[in-house]
Amino acid sequence: MNKIILTTFVLLFAAASVSKAQINTSDDTPLRVIAIFAHPDDADSKMGGTAAMMAQMGHEVKFLSLTNGDAGHHEEGGGFLGKRRRAEAKEAAERLGIEEYEVFDNHDAELLPELHIRMDVIRAIREWNADVVLGLRPNDYHPDHRNAGQLVIDASYMVIVPNVTPDTEPVPNNPVFLYMQDRFSKPNPFSHDIVVGIDEVIDTKLAGLDAHTSQMYEWLPWTAGRLDEVPEDPDERLEWLRQRWIGREMSEEQRAGLEKWYGPERAAEFKYAESFEIAEYGRYPSEDEIRMIFPMLGN
Repeated sequence: MNKIILTTFVLLFAAASVSKAQINTSDDTPLRVIAIFAHPDDADSKMGGTAAMMAQMGHEVKFLSLTNGDAGHHEEGGGFLGKRRRAEAKEAAERLGIEEYEVFDNHDAELLPELHIRMDVIRAIREWNADVVLGLRPNDYHPDHRNAGQLVIDASYMVIVPNVTPDTEPVPNNPVFLYMQDRFSKPNPFSHDIVVGIDEVIDTKLAGLDAHTSQMYEWLPWTAGRLDEVPEDPDERLEWLRQRWIGREMSEEQRAGLEKWYGPERAAEFKYAESFEIAEYGRYPSEDEIRMIFPMLGN
């Protein structure tokens, strides 16, 4: 009997510790997460499954694209394409179940880490009252990706400084900043610090990607020289997308990250995962905080 009481007390104490690990929001409100990136569809590809699970578990999740994507097509462009991609982003948000998908009106392929955009990023983080900020690493094949990553990192810490962008109230604490996964190895490879198994929402992630018709079925296949492979039938096209974008083999490093958080037996069951690296510039989260941010992780 005493052992049962002690175990119950320990579990309640652990739960209370986790609930007090909110970074900026109070512990009786949902955790607020914002992912900031370069183009509509970037975060959908990198963390669509995790975002869907977070939303299902009660987090308030926002995606923010720093450009409108108006250059990302081989036949269309300008305002028409930007409007089309904004509509695709809105549809993707509904399919993923996230709270908001905002698209800034900066031109695609022209994003630079300029001060006025940094100020916009600071405002966005503050206005969302973010506990967690996800961004891209500032090393990537695309200059927009690199510069989006730099803008987010440059905003870290500054979000708590009252005299920086004083028209927006600073957040009380520096949020946890995380990088979304990439495959680049120089100057240093991505670190799979947190790995989330997403098998249960893989169809939701696929539906979110499917909403970005201009990218998944037109522009990206064209850049790869595979446009003629894209099926016309919607169901066949969806299956083609599954094989082309989701059916990729998991790396040894990612598998090891899964085992760290889920244990070897549970980790072996996953076919799909998304990884995150802890950025050194924000608040460094404890393990309890990581499990609060990612409630789907194994115990």
